[in-house]
Amino acid sequence: MNLLSDSLFAVWATVVAVCDCRARRVSNALVAAGLVAAFACAALDQGPFGISLAHAALGTLVGLCALLPFFALGVMGGADVKIFAVLGAWCGMHALVGLWIAASLLAGCHAIWLLVSTRTRLATIACRGAPTFELQGKRATPYAACLTMPAIAWMGLQAFAAGVR
Repeated sequence: MNLLSDSLFAVWATVVAVCDCRARRVSNALVAAGLVAAFACAALDQGPFGISLAHAALGTLVGLCALLPFFALGVMGGADVKIFAVLGAWCGMHALVGLWIAASLLAGCHAIWLLVSTRTRLATIACRGAPTFELQGKRATPYAACLTMPAIAWMGLQAFAAGVR
């Protein structure tokens, strides 16, 4: 456990989540900063998840390729795909399935919450051309936030488990 790399990851992931929740946008500069930090930590063998440089590169590639088809189909934003790739660099490819499942569950809860809070009928969603989920001008689920929050929780659980030993 390295306090500097743990803090760096936690701050980056939190900033991603806040930006995504507030504006439904994550800047490329923030994506690039996370990627550079992940590779620097991996190169120095100081990452919060103990990922080697080779595993960081593989995680980035797998993360990018896993969600790219959803972007191509128009059901996911480009920032979500890039954030997942950066999470692959930080956490390694072995963590991506778990993060994806947790993020999808969070996104589903968000969608249900939007349905209830906006009193949107399911029949309305089925109509073509009708707006789907919208609350205070925000139409999409903040999926990048849904991806980063489980990663922070996982890091916290690892730190807790290491402290218990």
